[in-house]
Amino acid sequence: MAVPASRSSPSPLLLRPPRRLLLLVVVLLLSSASLVHGGGKTLVLLDNHAIKDTHSVFLSSLADRGFELTYKTADDPSLSLIKYGEFLYDHLIIFSPSVEDFGGNINVETITSFIDGGGNVLVAASSDIGDPIRDLGSECGIEFDEEKTAVIDHHSYDISDEGEHTLVVADADNLIKVPMVVGVPSGNPILFRIASSMVADPENALVLDILTGSSTTYSFFPDKPVTQYPHAVGKNTLLIAGLQGRNNARVIFSGSLDFFSNAAFNSPVQKSTPGSKRFSKAGNEELAIALSRWVFKEEGVLRVGDAKHHRVGEADPPAAYTVTDLVEFSIVIEKLEEGKWVPYNGKDVQLEFVRIDPFVRTFLKRSGNRYSTQFTLPDVYGVFQFKIDYNRLGYTHLYSTTQVSVRPLQHTQYERFIPSAYPYYASSFSMMLGVFLFSLVFLHYREKEKSE
Repeated sequence: MAVPASRSSPSPLLLRPPRRLLLLVVVLLLSSASLVHGGGKTLVLLDNHAIKDTHSVFLSSLADRGFELTYKTADDPSLSLIKYGEFLYDHLIIFSPSVEDFGGNINVETITSFIDGGGNVLVAASSDIGDPIRDLGSECGIEFDEEKTAVIDHHSYDISDEGEHTLVVADADNLIKVPMVVGVPSGNPILFRIASSMVADPENALVLDILTGSSTTYSFFPDKPVTQYPHAVGKNTLLIAGLQGRNNARVIFSGSLDFFSNAAFNSPVQKSTPGSKRFSKAGNEELAIALSRWVFKEEGVLRVGDAKHHRVGEADPPAAYTVTDLVEFSIVIEKLEEGKWVPYNGKDVQLEFVRIDPFVRTFLKRSGNRYSTQFTLPDVYGVFQFKIDYNRLGYTHLYSTTQVSVRPLQHTQYERFIPSAYPYYASSFSMMLGVFLFSLVFLHYREKEKSE
C-alpha cells in the first residue's frame, strides 16, 4: 500500500514577521499619532458659481492645505448641515451675503446649532446684505448696518476710488495685536470695497475687534446726505470681527466679500492723501490666509495631556493626601503647529488648588514638554481639585481638573508634646503637685491633745 506523501509544514520563522518590519510599523504608528490631519470637510455657500473664479486664490489656498471643499449655491434645495444627528461638515464658509433664504435644511438656527456643536464658520458680507446674514451676526453679538449702506472714509480712501470714497484703505495699525489671529502683518494697507459696517455688542466679551476703521470712518448711504447719526463712527466701525465661543468654536465676519477676491489680493494701494506711499500689493492676501488658519483651527489650538501628582519624593499618587503635605503636580501642554503637536512655550500657566475657592494659586514652570510645580497643601481637609483654567487671546480655552482628597492628621501623626500646650501641661502638673502636698499635710497633720 502506497504511503501518501506528507505535506511539509512551513517553518515557524516564516510565520513570524521580521522584527525589523514590526519595529518599522511601530515607529510609523507613533509618528503618525503626533500628526493632525489638516483641513476637514468644508461647505462653501456661494451667491453664484462665478465667485469660485473671482476668489480662486483664497479658495485654492484652502484646498492646498488639505481642506475638502464642497461648493453649493446658498439657495440649493439639497443643502444640509446635519444628518441623523451628526454634522456632515467640519467648517462652513458663507460667501453669499445677499441670500434671502438658505436652501434645504439650512437656516440661521441650524448654523447656530452648528457653532454650538463646535463647528467653525467664515462669513463674508457686503453692502447688499440679506436678513439671514444679519440675523446670524445678531446671534454672535455682531450688528450689521442697513442694506445698501457702506463704510465711507473721506480721508483714507484709495486713489482708484470712483468718487464715493467707499474703497477704504485700512491701516495695518488698526489690526488687533494678536499675531495668533492676524499673523505678523507686513505693514501693507488693506483694501475694503463697499463694505457693510459692523458694531460689536459691548456686553459680549467673546467678540474680537480684529480690524477697525480709522477715526474718520463712518457708515451711511453713499448716495445720500448724512441726515442722522450714522450706525458706526470712527474706531467703533468694525471691518472684520471674530468670535471664539466657550466651546472653542470660532466665527469670523468680514464686512466685505471683495476682501477675499483675487482683485483685492493683487491690487496696488495708495491713499489719496498727497505724498502717500504707494504699495505694490495690498495686505489682503496675507491677512485672509492668517484669518482662515485661525478660524479653521490650524493656529492657536492647545491641548492638555497626561497630568500627574504625588508627594515629593514618591512616584505614585496616594489614596488621600494629608494636610500640609509637600506635593508635586505636573501636566503636559501641547500646541498645534503645522499639523503636529509640539510642546507649548508659555510662561503664564497657573495652577489652582481649589475647594470651592482657591486655597493655592501658583505658576507652573516648563521642563521639556511638562509643566510642574511643588507646593505645600493647606491646613484644611476636604475634597480639592488641581485646576488649570488657561484662557489667552487667540488660543483655545484650556480647562483641566484632577480631584483629590485631603484628610486631617491621624492621631499617630501629631507631635507627642505640642509646644503651644506647655502652659496647660504646667498647670496640670502643678495641680497634681498641689493635691499631693495637700494630701500629705492633711493625712500626717495631727492636732495636739488638749489637757483637761
